[in-house]
Amino acid sequence: MRLAELSERSGVSTATIKYYLREGLLPPGRQVNATTAEYDDEHLRRLRLVRALIQVGRVPVATAKEVLGHVDDESLGRTIRMGAALWALPQGPEPDEADPTVAGARAEVDLLLRRLGWETSRELAELSPVHRSLVAAVATLNRLGYAWDAERLAPYAELMHAAAKLDLDFLETHGSEAERVETAVAAAVLCEPVLRALHRLAQEEESARRYGIE
Repeated sequence: MRLAELSERSGVSTATIKYYLREGLLPPGRQVNATTAEYDDEHLRRLRLVRALIQVGRVPVATAKEVLGHVDDESLGRTIRMGAALWALPQGPEPDEADPTVAGARAEVDLLLRRLGWETSRELAELSPVHRSLVAAVATLNRLGYAWDAERLAPYAELMHAAAKLDLDFLETHGSEAERVETAVAAAVLCEPVLRALHRLAQEEESARRYGIE
């Protein structure tokens, strides 16, 4: 397809597509002549991912470029490729090492991972921004007087593990490695709000069942 058709099918203006091309967020099309290039369904799929990152996820262009660089890195195995792309997404706040509750939170998170047998997560703990975000969140809860220890975290972690299995089952329905990693990134940006909303709806429903709605 030509640029105009790519714009029409994606709903993204030609000016914005040209900007993404200049910034390296979108691979160049096949050059037909000096002034014309052709694009295909891979460009359309990538364009939708770029829009999800920037519009829905509010990811800065430079960060989106880093994420997509990992998506396209064929030198990496699937797990590392996916992990690098997801780690590059914006994360929660870093733990304040001066806060005395951080050490306790880190110990509880480590105990949780031991109990669950999540050895890869333990091995990568020092490198993982996701692990650090969890420690910071648990420390904040504990500092405010909410006792979130390994025992309380465990059933939530098990629910998330079940969700992760569903995620990977869905990824495996896609043909190429790039599509699978792209889908993982899109799910992180687009599906996490869905899970958060479902959690809140479930709280509403359970509250009504337990306590009534009067």
